[in-house]
Amino acid sequence: MVDQHRAQPGVPAPADVWMLVRQRPAVPRRSTQELAAALAEAHGPRFAVWHTDELLFGVQGGRLTLQTLGGAELPAPEVVCVRQVAGPMHSDREVTLLRHLTRMGSTLVNTVEAQLKSRNKIWQLQELALAGLPVPDTLSYATAPLEGVVRSPRLDTPCVVKSVAGAKGGQVFLAPDPHLLREVAGSLTRETPFLFQEHVAHSHGRTLRVVVVDGEPVGTVLHTSGNGTLAANIAKGGSAALCSGRHPRAEELAVRAADVLGLDIAGVDLLFASRDTYSICEVNAVPGWRPEMTTVVPAITACVARRLSARGRAAPRRP
Repeated sequence: MVDQHRAQPGVPAPADVWMLVRQRPAVPRRSTQELAAALAEAHGPRFAVWHTDELLFGVQGGRLTLQTLGGAELPAPEVVCVRQVAGPMHSDREVTLLRHLTRMGSTLVNTVEAQLKSRNKIWQLQELALAGLPVPDTLSYATAPLEGVVRSPRLDTPCVVKSVAGAKGGQVFLAPDPHLLREVAGSLTRETPFLFQEHVAHSHGRTLRVVVVDGEPVGTVLHTSGNGTLAANIAKGGSAALCSGRHPRAEELAVRAADVLGLDIAGVDLLFASRDTYSICEVNAVPGWRPEMTTVVPAITACVARRLSARGRAAPRRP
């Protein structure tokens, strides 16, 4: 990870472009580190990486302020590339920081509004369904007891069960029948609600991930489960094969999904409803990508440069 603001300890240099990542000791994923290196190459000392736990913000003398834990005042950056995973965000923590940066005049990629629409899988489905895009039938709840939810006559099985804020295939499983669903209900965490989603059998163990940047599909990969299980995530032992351009209808649908949620950068996961029709599984505001997806980083770097240029700060030219 490139931390440009550490070049002079105690005196962080002002930067036009920031990358905002999770608090320490969480280690940024490989794709985030790859993007940080590319942005550092493009913007030099005008680029800095900040962790969410390194910043203080507030109001002083009637103006909004931003500073380091050491008390050094920071000017708001022109553009912030947000690589703080949306799902685990808290409204009174990370979201408040993003809102503060926005109110200080920074341009966020992605915006606070888009991050909020994407952080909860039900919120995503609400927007996508209202826009007329294909999504699996889904049931969730607010404060109803989980034991009562799983006994609802409107809950069909088999169904996919997952946390509304999960990531990387965590807290996702297939419930084949009501009996198993009722047995496991007592062992599920209560920190966040779950959703119960139609099992799209044609797509069992297979998903398409399309990375969309500024309304263009810049990389598509087919994820396949390695052992016939439901989840095809790499983190769960799945495999990945590049397939850009081979599923044009899926890529078109992914672009529409990113647009509905207002995302400048998105990773759209699609299910195979049939051989050539697709359904939107979920949309990620901070997508990862495979090392061989070499078109993604240049596309995001160009996206950030466009936002900077739109503010009247042209990106530096490189030899």
